[in-house]
Amino acid sequence: MKYAVLIGDGMADYPIAELGGKTILQAARTPCMDFLAAHGKTGLAKTIPEGFPPGSDVANMSIIGYDPALYYSGRAPLEAASMGVKLSKTDIAFRCNLITIENGLIKDHSSGHITSEEAKTLIKSIDSELGDEEFRFYPGISYRHLLVSSRNRGAETKCTPPHDVVGEKSLDYMPKGKESAIFCKLIEKAMEILETHPVNLKRIKEGKNPANSIWLWGQGHAPKFRPFQDLYGKQGAIISAVDLLKGIGVYAGLKVIEVPGATGYLDTNYKGKAEAAIKAFETQDLVFVHVEAPDETGHEGSLEKKLKAVEDFDSKIVAPILEYVRKADEAFTLLVLPDHPTPISIRTHTPDPVPFAIYRSDEKDPDRVKTFDEASVKRGVFGSVKASDLIGMLVGKLKVPK
Repeated sequence: MKYAVLIGDGMADYPIAELGGKTILQAARTPCMDFLAAHGKTGLAKTIPEGFPPGSDVANMSIIGYDPALYYSGRAPLEAASMGVKLSKTDIAFRCNLITIENGLIKDHSSGHITSEEAKTLIKSIDSELGDEEFRFYPGISYRHLLVSSRNRGAETKCTPPHDVVGEKSLDYMPKGKESAIFCKLIEKAMEILETHPVNLKRIKEGKNPANSIWLWGQGHAPKFRPFQDLYGKQGAIISAVDLLKGIGVYAGLKVIEVPGATGYLDTNYKGKAEAAIKAFETQDLVFVHVEAPDETGHEGSLEKKLKAVEDFDSKIVAPILEYVRKADEAFTLLVLPDHPTPISIRTHTPDPVPFAIYRSDEKDPDRVKTFDEASVKRGVFGSVKASDLIGMLVGKLKVPK
């Protein structure tokens, strides 16, 4: 048996008036996910345990089979692992977004999805002027970067994800609490560097959002994971554009597969991702494929773009992998789900349970659900489950509800 886990980040949503009270998943054309639901078994998965923030870090850690209550230490350390940044026991890694502030308000958490090349130039300039033995800045992908502080600085500082406060006054959400003054000063100094940087002046001239501030959040120490193969007896791989997912893969001992042109947005290399997954089945038992675009368009609050992102996920990721599975000589299990909702009405994550469907190519006893969406799967045979139990259910390490 081979396994594929297909994750459409942020796909789930709330009913939308413009869609006649339907959710994105109900309104979008998703024949392949509907096929998985109609020919498989469904339910709701709780990806965010009680007491945890509804972040992609917590949610995807759960989906990959690691209970956040046992393994979670923060988002940024996971991204550091993907970026090859080694953390000592007293290092604290922060996510360092490049954002747009306009008239004192957080206008854009992604600086108009700034290119990685532009962002690298900006982060290197910041590190050149502000980096020292206590603080180092590392460039990542698009707007997503890293700050590492030494001597446990910032471990107890309170920070807010920028995508949670778009449209709000930036000063109201600056770092707070213990050692916060240090990090507020870093942000202020970075703003001075970015304000007149040639990259930003060019972006403004072109009518694009400038990356005129950094934003620090998601900090923590390096976590300790048990290897995925030890937990589940399967050799696995992960495909994603974002460092967060790749970092979880690194700590889990999964093979991290890089796909050229994977951007984490609507222009990502869907074809390359699907082909890489199919190729990986030659050597791997289980492959995770993660697509970020539905989440990003949810944060933008764009109905049109999120519909496109969900339909692209269905037609360009689920479709080719499902086609391969149905023609394969060996049995396959496919699991499809979002990691959390990112409703366009509020433009941020929520902890609501998400729909999932499990399709086994060698089974012929589906439940009564016919479509893949938030409402239909409530009639599914699995009912409600902890997302961190899903991998165990797939591979037979946990009892599957009947």
